Amino acid sequence: MSRGKKLDLFIGAEIDDGWNEITERRSEVAKEILEPAKHFLVFRKEKRRGKVVTLVGEFCLEDAAANDVLKTLKKKLACGGTYKDGWMEFQGEVQEKLKSNLQELGFRFKK
Repeated sequence: MSRGKKLDLFIGAEIDDGWNEITERRSEVAKEILEPAKHFLVFRKEKRRGKVVTLVGEFCLEDAAANDVLKTLKKKLACGGTYKDGWMEFQGEVQEKLKSNLQELGFRFKK
């Protein structure tokens, strides 16, 4: 015994309308390779699963060079991190230490 009307799943939209297509959004990684003195880096903070993640970028380096910089920074800061889409992500609130270490490597920051 059902109460009310049964609903039809295909009311108002057709499968071919394109409403179900999934498109990925990716930031465009800069094609131009810059030396460290020409970078203008920015900091961001995000909370992921209740923990703080510090993001710094956007880097215009080759992947191998960026991973070398990341490796040295992770050793100096004693924290984990990764390099994705031109941004370096570090675990925790390490903005002040990160800024001084990047300035030693020759990078500049926006004010």
